[in-house]
Amino acid sequence: MEPEGQAILVAVFTLVILCIIIIILFSIFLKRKNSLLLSQKESEKRFEQEIGKTQIEIREETFRNISWELHDNIGQLITLAKIQLQNESNIEDVIETLNKGLKELRTLSKAINPEALKNISLVTAVDQEINRFNRIQYLEASLKVKGEEQKLNPEVEIVFFRILQEFFSNTIKHAKATQLDVTIDYGVESIDIFAKDNGKGFDKDNSKSTGIGLTNISKRAQLINAEANISSVINEGTELHIHYAY
Repeated sequence: MEPEGQAILVAVFTLVILCIIIIILFSIFLKRKNSLLLSQKESEKRFEQEIGKTQIEIREETFRNISWELHDNIGQLITLAKIQLQNESNIEDVIETLNKGLKELRTLSKAINPEALKNISLVTAVDQEINRFNRIQYLEASLKVKGEEQKLNPEVEIVFFRILQEFFSNTIKHAKATQLDVTIDYGVESIDIFAKDNGKGFDKDNSKSTGIGLTNISKRAQLINAEANISSVINEGTELHIHYAY
């Protein structure tokens, strides 16, 4: 075979090999791309499922709180009005007691409205919880908002609120606290949320003594790429710190 023919044959052979390599690489690229897209869709689906689960938990906790408030607060007001009537108290005192009960019922009717639970902002939702604690006199609670309030992704706010609900639940049920202070600090690039009680605290090294879902709170924070840390000192109280970059 002449040199020119050999050169052409080598060139064709090389071109074929290059085409095969390109096809193989392209096939690998497509497989990896499809795998990545599938993994992304699965992650998005899990995220949506977790958000849906969180919304249900928030609603369930809200309904439990409303049940307690009906029993502990409004029930007491109705009982008081009944006693006042039986003792033939001043009718104005009875009317005042009943008006107070009616006002509490109206507040509860707003809280039980599914649309209200869905559409309110983080600050409004936390403020409602704080006001409820003070109304029922579970403890003295306060909310401080620093900086200019930012509108965050609703799913992020849902997770924040559920984390706070879990902390509040621990404060009420286990900590035996008399004071709860919440601070929401809106910075230029991030938000920091602090919740602190003056309860009995716990030993973080002893998982059985915490009385709070530390792992659950941490997992919820990771869901939205936030950081959640809890510090506690026995007989001094517990503090939650959530940090999230916009």
